[in-house]
Amino acid sequence: MPIRILPNELIDQIAAGEVIERPASVVKELVENSLDARARRIDVEVEQGGVGLIRVRDDGCGIDAEELAVAICRHATSKLAELADLESIATLGFRGEALPSIGSVSRLRLISHPAHAPHAAEIAVEGGGVSAPRPAAHPPGTTIEVRDLFYNVPARRKFVRGATTELGHIARLLERLALSRPDVSFRLRSGERVLLDAPAAPGAVAEDPAATESRVAQVLGREFIDNALTVSHAAGPVRLAGWIGLPTASRAQPDRQFWFVNDRNVRDKLLMSAVRLGYRDVLYHGRHPAYVLHLWLDPRLVDVNAHPAKLEVRFRDSRQIHEFILRAIERALAATRPGGDSAPAASAAVLLPGRSAAAATHFGPGVLPLREADHPSAARSPWALAATVREPDESRDGERGHPGARAAVPPGDEGRAAAGEGVPARGDLPLGVALAQLHGIYILAQSRDGLILVDMHAAHERVLYEKLKADRAEAVPASQHLLEPLVVELKPYELESVLDQHVSWERAGFELDALGPTRLALRRVPALLAGGQVVDIVKSVAEDLGRDGEPHHLDEAADRFLGTLACRTAIHARRRLTLPEMDALLRQMEVTERANQCNHGRPTWTRLTLRELDQLFLRGR
Repeated sequence: MPIRILPNELIDQIAAGEVIERPASVVKELVENSLDARARRIDVEVEQGGVGLIRVRDDGCGIDAEELAVAICRHATSKLAELADLESIATLGFRGEALPSIGSVSRLRLISHPAHAPHAAEIAVEGGGVSAPRPAAHPPGTTIEVRDLFYNVPARRKFVRGATTELGHIARLLERLALSRPDVSFRLRSGERVLLDAPAAPGAVAEDPAATESRVAQVLGREFIDNALTVSHAAGPVRLAGWIGLPTASRAQPDRQFWFVNDRNVRDKLLMSAVRLGYRDVLYHGRHPAYVLHLWLDPRLVDVNAHPAKLEVRFRDSRQIHEFILRAIERALAATRPGGDSAPAASAAVLLPGRSAAAATHFGPGVLPLREADHPSAARSPWALAATVREPDESRDGERGHPGARAAVPPGDEGRAAAGEGVPARGDLPLGVALAQLHGIYILAQSRDGLILVDMHAAHERVLYEKLKADRAEAVPASQHLLEPLVVELKPYELESVLDQHVSWERAGFELDALGPTRLALRRVPALLAGGQVVDIVKSVAEDLGRDGEPHHLDEAADRFLGTLACRTAIHARRRLTLPEMDALLRQMEVTERANQCNHGRPTWTRLTLRELDQLFLRGR
């Protein structure tokens, strides 16, 4: 077959294959053009899922009559003038491909009225053929109608789904656009139904999460706001703001994850990875966080011309951006700990009449938190709680971490805990005073406004984990040299895994080396483990690390090691605690970051208020 130059109509249809995937793609391109035109109100109307009709009307700056014919030409745009402009794109569109691509596979009508013009003008495109501009009646702004999408490309139309499916894609797209620009009004209609009506929030700017609360609540529901934390962080020219869901509000699917870079909706792997790592030790296995996050930076530091649909971006310094987001998420989640007015880590509403189990837990139906005894990383050795649980104001002298230290309890608490009397006022002790231990697994405590239940293993695991991380950040943790090395028998691949991660072991306070293909010698151990069954704990940690795959981040590797060590070291089921020891653990939880979840993302505590208890027993009815 000879080489030939393709006709313009075929070129446009080929280009449309990259830009116009489905009706929602048309809506995206047209609404983004409206936003670039500084519109403050955008109305979208569709029929037959967008295949029959897509009409987008805005009150933007409009297009002059003499420029209408140019606007539908390929690579015609008002947003770029020279190569240098491509390096600092501040608009959503810039390629000049959308209108000609849409016009090549549909019947398109464009009506526009600039504010300075005496009247509007319109132009029509059908299958690539263009009519002459003519006068029309239209208020200031622009309306674009797209009818019979893919009517002349039957092969493409076969891949379009049913009207309900395509309408769902359009609705979700408009929700994302509404989240990106809270200062703009959006309205979506399908026939007589209004699927989205989001008026502009007065004075709303995405940089201020509090000002965008009404828009986020309207799109995602008030429940999202009630179970989310605000994020606002800046470093030099880079700013991050938005909302992140609490770990207890995680979801089975990643269907509520919204990223916006300079107000552009993106689905970028680097950004999503940074958030995932930020949640790595507070999220239950297999769950996904919910968030709405905006990132702003100098347009010269990001390349938006990296994907045909402009859904992915490239950062000039991707490592720095990744680290910036990761630390901001970690800092926000550090506040998830028991407080005076904080929500419990797990909901006990399933016990109350009139509440469904699905509404009572954030884990969803069929996904129940495991008890410590059922967890695959449960250890088989006891641990002296008194060696690790102390009051937060203890001195930082050489006795820190000494195995002989006793659990400190506020003066007088022993008697109050035993009698269940004299409970401090609200806010003094968020987790109340310990009363008893249930089945060697849970701590039962009384607070001023109700009853507190604490999973002692999960809670102690988090306390130990944060302590290990703090020690690692400050200096080499206190450790104890052994007169005779302890020998641990391991499988060959487990020993190799330990030796590969020897830096993490050493930073945790170990000194070790191999005595053979299956024998590991411990010459120094952390003071945290002194007196415990060190061999069993080390063997359990080695087994866990040998099973896991390689992490994708340096911090993830170090934290995974410490998390496994904390899980294996924490107190376990059937370990009987005294009331002072229980109280000491409760006090440590109150000052420990991320104490609402253990390292595996399981909740550590829950509360039943007096009102809920009265409702449970029908008191006052």
